[in-house]
Amino acid sequence: MTLSPELAIHFGPYRIYPGQRLVLEGDQPLRLGRRALDILLILLQHAGNVVSKQVLIAGVWPDSVVEDINLRVHMAALRKALGDGQTGQRYIITVAQRGYSFVAPYSMQAFEQHPAPAAVERSRHNLPVRRTRLIGRQALVERLVTQLSRQRFITLVGPGGIGKTTVALRVAEQLIGQYRDGIRLLDLAPINDPSMITTHLATLLDLSVHDTEPMGSLVNFLSERQMLLVIDNCEHLVDAVALLCENILRGAPNVHILATSREGLRAEGEFVQRLESLDCPPPSTVLDRAQALSFSALQLFVERAMASHDSFELHDAQLPVLVEICQRLDGIPLAIELAAAQVGRFGLSGLLTQLQGSFRLLAHGSDLTLARHQTLRATLDWSFELLSPCEQVCLRRLGVFRGGFTMASAAAVIVGEHIEPDEVFASITQLVAKSLLNVEVGDEEVFYRLLDLTRGYAQEKLEQAGDLLDTRARHGARCLALMQQARTDWELIPTSRWIERYARSVADIRCALDWGLHATGRQALAISLAAASTPLWQELSLLKEHGAYVRKALALLDADPQPCPQLKMSLNLALGSSCYHTQGGTAETIEAFVSARNLARASNDVAGELRAVSGYMAVNLSCGNYQSALEQSQQFERLGRHGDPLLDLSAHRLRVLALHFVGNQRMARVNAEEVIQRMAQSGHLNRFTHGFGVQYDQSVAALTILARILWVQGQPEEAWRTARQALDVALQINHGTSICYTLALAGCLIAHYNGDTCSARELLQLLLQQAQKHSVLLFYNWAREYAQVIAPDTAPTGAPTGSGLIREIMLTLDAALIDEALVLRAETGMAGWCTAEIMRARAGALLVGNDSDEAAHEVEALLIRALNVARNQGALAWELRSATALAQLWQRLGRPLQAQELLAPVYARFTEGFATPDLQKARRLLDNLQHA
Repeated sequence: MTLSPELAIHFGPYRIYPGQRLVLEGDQPLRLGRRALDILLILLQHAGNVVSKQVLIAGVWPDSVVEDINLRVHMAALRKALGDGQTGQRYIITVAQRGYSFVAPYSMQAFEQHPAPAAVERSRHNLPVRRTRLIGRQALVERLVTQLSRQRFITLVGPGGIGKTTVALRVAEQLIGQYRDGIRLLDLAPINDPSMITTHLATLLDLSVHDTEPMGSLVNFLSERQMLLVIDNCEHLVDAVALLCENILRGAPNVHILATSREGLRAEGEFVQRLESLDCPPPSTVLDRAQALSFSALQLFVERAMASHDSFELHDAQLPVLVEICQRLDGIPLAIELAAAQVGRFGLSGLLTQLQGSFRLLAHGSDLTLARHQTLRATLDWSFELLSPCEQVCLRRLGVFRGGFTMASAAAVIVGEHIEPDEVFASITQLVAKSLLNVEVGDEEVFYRLLDLTRGYAQEKLEQAGDLLDTRARHGARCLALMQQARTDWELIPTSRWIERYARSVADIRCALDWGLHATGRQALAISLAAASTPLWQELSLLKEHGAYVRKALALLDADPQPCPQLKMSLNLALGSSCYHTQGGTAETIEAFVSARNLARASNDVAGELRAVSGYMAVNLSCGNYQSALEQSQQFERLGRHGDPLLDLSAHRLRVLALHFVGNQRMARVNAEEVIQRMAQSGHLNRFTHGFGVQYDQSVAALTILARILWVQGQPEEAWRTARQALDVALQINHGTSICYTLALAGCLIAHYNGDTCSARELLQLLLQQAQKHSVLLFYNWAREYAQVIAPDTAPTGAPTGSGLIREIMLTLDAALIDEALVLRAETGMAGWCTAEIMRARAGALLVGNDSDEAAHEVEALLIRALNVARNQGALAWELRSATALAQLWQRLGRPLQAQELLAPVYARFTEGFATPDLQKARRLLDNLQHA
């Protein structure tokens, strides 16, 4: 078959649009993973024929070497998502020793209008890709979809394994696009501390909450939002979740909540929807095959049995046996899945015999919830007992993982007493086949995950076996090894692949740090992990959270009589970066970088000293200590002279920063362009300067400063193009702190300077959102100050009044902000890049309400000084502003010819930007002077 982009392929309830890589089930998108969709399209191309494993692997992974397990996992995910085997319908079959074949009837149809996936999923959400079809719950899902529009807070309640999460996710999936501000899924399974619920929800909402009143900040943020919150696995945090939901309902009238819990939350406004078991036929009912498979419990069993055992077929004579199996399992979906996974081993009759023996002691009384819990517990116990001793140890030890993990991570945690490395792969495969371990299919790697219920069961068994502490230690060691590998890979592989590979580890890193930094944990290991995991926190822009772990690690190191200097230095560098972004140039920030440098010097660690110097330099720049920053850039260059081209490039970029802010725009421009050229030649490999100082993407940082230099030098259009390029790079790599950096130092400012009010407002809003999301309080405060000028109608009240660099930036936006402190900085040579602007603003303030000759002479002298400073610095933009102000003064004093002779040559030096406010103002003044 040729997959034409103009033809849609129909089979079962599905329509495939190959040109758009879109699969619709009815009118809803079926959200398959990229690799699973690749497999489906290849099988459709060869429909009716067998496609070998080698052909599939070559088509799906053309540039990678992958194992057969990758193909099997993605194929299983595809089959589950399609419901292959449901009601006996087969789409894809396995041909032993040959490969796979698409066998379902299909048709092809031309279509006039392309469906738009963007229109189907118009709002943002974080729902996972569907892994299985919904069986037996569609009527409930449709009812809940309708009910949520009127009943704002619904909790799905039922025992573990009943399918609460599956139903909640399907309801949310049906509502994609119905909420203006999207849908957010908050899974509470990895969270044990009630105080962390608000923080984790805030992170999902791209919000930085205030430590003193996190609930108020969260509710205030949600007050104007229209969105759906799905809060999963609430049972262990019932009181805290109830309080959160009540506050949201009161303060955010357009936010709806769908929660899941084994018990009701007993919260105000809550509607409890209990989930019943899947339908089973009544006892002693005589059914044919079609009638039997109309019951959802039997549908699920047959589908899962076919998925785990390709040759499984249900015969009419076996129907009574299957009915009794599903009845004994109380129609509980997870119990049915666990039992169906054993059908290849026992057959249906043997499976019933097993269950009859294992469930004999269960007392099914009037408490239906308790009875179902007993059934599931008994099913888990029965499944566990059927495992080999090796498989039992594997399942127990996997209980320490909080998030997704790879086969290599599983092996590192499992291998130990009683388990050899070569036994792990077979055991993991068996745990997946027996539905005790779930598979999560990424684009590049295969990840495994335990359901929360199974994880709790495994942890219980781990404690009973007396193996918890040793397994936790291996888990911590694996996290450390993973983060050490992540640091190596950071500069070697694309960012998107790096994030897919390592970001899933963040829940396990938190778990290992929380345990290891505790009094009973492996503290030395956790201290090393706090340092080694810096790239992960940096890449995810979770600097505030990392800072809290770093402080704990440093406190433990300080208590050690012989702390490792290298480790302490690394932690201080991480603390300095975290503090800089969350607090600014505070005493703690400075102390962190100073301590790091002292430790590096004592150890003769040049690279460490370079990191500390560059970090302290960033602090000095933000504080307005430009001369000190220039001296530190020179120190950096002297320290770094040992032939490393990447170190030299970092030193070169820092020199540009210092030259620009100290006021030497000509030299800054020359060096900036050299840095950009060198980066292009190096392939931009040196993204994060090997941990130097405060971490931003090197390309973003270099382009940002070049944009500033270009604007100050009188090239506003080129400056804007460069600022947009910097932002585009930052957005492309999706690095939060780099986005904040370029918006705060270039994007917002240049748009406003150029009179592009619309862009300035849009970029300011983006800066506020990104700074909140990533807890970059430094730039969040800057954005609030910018709002006073850029968007005064929406500016928050009580915006902070900053000092140093931000105070001087604000003056360039609004000359009315002049004060004596700024004048003193200009007069003492400390104001660097904006000295001319301070003098001009001071001159303007002196003229307000004062028409005396004495005032005019003083203003004239100030403006002449400002002109001379701007010329000496190569700052044509400031020179134009000062020349315009002086020409206005001379015009008022009756000296129009002199005013024109001053302003015209300055204006003539511009080659672009004639629509910007400063140039338009100068042009109008020149026109007036010509007609005077």
